[in-house]
Amino acid sequence: MIQQKFIAIGGGSGLNKKVHSKINQRIIELSGKPHPSILFIPTASRDDADYTERFIDYFQHRGAQVDVLYLCKIKPTYAQMQEKFDRADIIYVGGGNTLFMMNLLRKLEVDKLLQQAWHAGKLLCGVSAGSICWFDAGNSDSRKDNNPDADYIKVTALGFMNAMNCPHYDSEQGRKASFKKMLRKYPGVGVALEDHAALEVVGTTYTIITSNDTAQGYKVYWKDGLFYEEPLTQKPNQLLDNLLAK
Repeated sequence: MIQQKFIAIGGGSGLNKKVHSKINQRIIELSGKPHPSILFIPTASRDDADYTERFIDYFQHRGAQVDVLYLCKIKPTYAQMQEKFDRADIIYVGGGNTLFMMNLLRKLEVDKLLQQAWHAGKLLCGVSAGSICWFDAGNSDSRKDNNPDADYIKVTALGFMNAMNCPHYDSEQGRKASFKKMLRKYPGVGVALEDHAALEVVGTTYTIITSNDTAQGYKVYWKDGLFYEEPLTQKPNQLLDNLLAK
């Protein structure tokens, strides 16, 4: 039986080879292979060369094979993209501008390839914008690229999980207040992830993984006019239905 799975990372991708990252270790483990093939999608960073080089260097150092799907610098054919997806055990979506990324993924039909990978049980991962990717929507700072004073916005994502995601919950000023306000306007459950905290979903269960002792994930929602911010336990294999229920 195929189990659908993803790891959404709130921030801090941990690409320092000298520092142990429990989250990145878990990515390798959950692939089920000692030397998995990873497809990195750096679209949200507009195919940033330094970011991509650090990603390749880090995961190759840990025994993985890394391929890259460039969508900004290069315009691959659908068949070329399909081939890269078929070879990959892990698809990892990088951080950056969520709105730009989602628009381009849809324009080039990469969203369809990600849906196919999801249903095939490939491990989907992502940090920041790449964390939002798997949820119904996310709290995004995409407008701040052109205007630092712009408000956070709701960006519609792929909808593999029926919740709204907020990365960088602890590290960016205004995130908490914005997410609280956003959930009031768009009722539902929110999953807020601090930097160095990740939500792992496997089938009908979830686990919070952290790369340091203080990082935390939260279930946040409005109910009967009151706002709730509940720290998520780091016990493994919790029922996903409990996370999504108010």
